[in-house]
Formats: sequence, structure tokens, C-alpha cells
Amino acid sequence: MEYRLFQEELEEKILSPLAAKSAASKGRLRPEEKCDFRTDFQRDRDRIIHCKAFRRMKHKTQVFISPEGDHYRTRLTHTLEVAQIARTIARALRLNEDLTEAIALGHDLGHTPFGHAGERKLDELCKDRGGFAHNEQSLRVADRLEKDGKGLNLTWEVRDGILNHRTSGHPATLEGKIVQLSDKIAYTNHDIDDAIRAGMLRPEDIPAGYVAVMGGTSSKRINAMIRDTILHSTGTGDIRMSPEMRATLTGLRAFMFQKVYHSDIATSEHEKAQKIVGDLFAYYLEHPQEMEGEFRRLMEEGETVEQTVCDYVACMTDRFAVARFKKLFIPAEWSVL
Repeated sequence: MEYRLFQEELEEKILSPLAAKSAASKGRLRPEEKCDFRTDFQRDRDRIIHCKAFRRMKHKTQVFISPEGDHYRTRLTHTLEVAQIARTIARALRLNEDLTEAIALGHDLGHTPFGHAGERKLDELCKDRGGFAHNEQSLRVADRLEKDGKGLNLTWEVRDGILNHRTSGHPATLEGKIVQLSDKIAYTNHDIDDAIRAGMLRPEDIPAGYVAVMGGTSSKRINAMIRDTILHSTGTGDIRMSPEMRATLTGLRAFMFQKVYHSDIATSEHEKAQKIVGDLFAYYLEHPQEMEGEFRRLMEEGETVEQTVCDYVACMTDRFAVARFKKLFIPAEWSVL
């Protein structure tokens, strides 16, 4: 018997009736032959891990642009923390861990260089054609940009979870809802950790009311939120927190926006980062032939110059964008021998 069939039968026996089953997937954009030992969701997870966009996240900003130090989060480490939290919740609720992990690993594939500063600039530059949002770009990366324009051909359930992971989204599966909440759990806590490391916060600055509900350390806060989510989601057919924990998380996020995300330290480099993004975007609109071959091929296949330039700039890592900006706009040093 094919091992995949054994895995699919195991899902039927072990997972909750509310779980998304790989054998019942709504399928892929393009039909393809099944793997003989991996389920469709396992295959999606592997495709995401091995794609170029996943590797690029290690050099993309999470919150702090160009921090000095090796221990600040990047977009990749954030993604891994989301996946860990989401899998813990999914396992406890007997939901599909493979689907949950695939969504978590893919949810930020389309994020820009320089974090949300870069995203805001691209949104401004692309207003005439509907703006820019990283969740939509993540799906575009998976559907169109990877594998030289062929895309990863992911299942409908993974694609839905990636597209709908933001607060305004409405994931169709409980696994997608887990990732949506785990994203907030992860970034709220690791951003506190990074802010303390940067000297922007002290542990005692966190309001006492939040500490009383969640605890005073990152591990205690994460554990409290995971535990609360599991306890209050069990048997409900939904993914939810208790009203007290939800209010605490909302308050803690508001606290972080006030004290960290909108602080002078966090935003001091945003203007420079947005100038880099804006100038690169304008340059490649005028010189699209200078983009890499895979992007020129997109235009040959019918994509507009504007869309392709947006794709190109969004795919850049922080350091690639800086290096390309220096090459294009900063005079090179020279000397007369």
C-alpha cells in the first residue's frame, strides 16, 4: 500500500472531525500526479521550505531595520516561531498539523524588504492598480513567481490560509485560523523581547495588568496564550481566546504600537528605507530591461511593467536593495594611481 494512503487513513482515524483532511482537499490550480508517500499538505510544506522566497526571508526585516546584533528576529525566524506556536495548538486540538505548518511557513513569503516600512511605500506606489498588501503578494509568490513563473501549485487550503492570515482575513479552515492567531501571539511576544534587547523597553515597563494575566517573561506569555486558546477552542468549532486573554493581547499590541512600533528608534530608518524602495521602483520602471531574466520573462509572458517592477522590488532582501541602491545612485570610490 502506498504510504500516502496510509497517512490519509490515519488522518481519518486520529484527527478531529473538524480538521481539514488532505484526502478531501479542494485540489490544486493545476492537476498533478499524487506523491506516493506524502500527503498533499506535506508536499506543500516541503515546496514552501525549498523555495527561493523562503530562503530570502532570512535577510528581510521584521521590526528593526539593520540592527546591530545577531539575535534580533528576521522575517524567517518570525515565520518559524509562528509555525511552532501554530503546530502546538493544532496538535492539542487534533487538527491537521501539516496544513497548519504549511500555511504558517508560507504566510510571509511576499513580504517586502525593510518590513512594514517597505510595504507601506509599495502600497503608496501601487495605489493606481489597487495598492500592495503582503498577504496578497505572498499568494502571488506561491502562484506565479516561484519556479520561473510556474509557481508552487499549492492546494486550495494552503493558499486560502496564506491569503487570509491578516486580522481582516477570514480563513476557511480552522488550521488557517490557528495561523492567523499564532502570527499575533508570535510577533507581539518576540517584538517585546527584541525591544528589551534594544533598550527601548524594560521588563518592568509592561503594564502590571497584562503581566498578571500572561506572566512576566516571553515564555510565560506565549504559554499562557497557547493554553488559553486550546482551552477555549476545544469543542467550539472555532479558534478563540477567552475574553480576558483576547483583551489582554489587544491591549499589549496597542502598548507595543505606542512604545515600540511608532517610536523614534524604530522609525528612525524608515524614511531612508522608503526612499530606497521608491527610488528603485522608479528606476526599474524606466529601465525594466535591467531586471533579472526571470522578471523579464514575466513581461514577455504578458505581465505589465508596473506589476513586474513591483514583484521585483518586493522580492528584494534588505541587503540586496541597499547594494542595488548604492550601485545605481552612489558614486563609486576611485583613485588615480
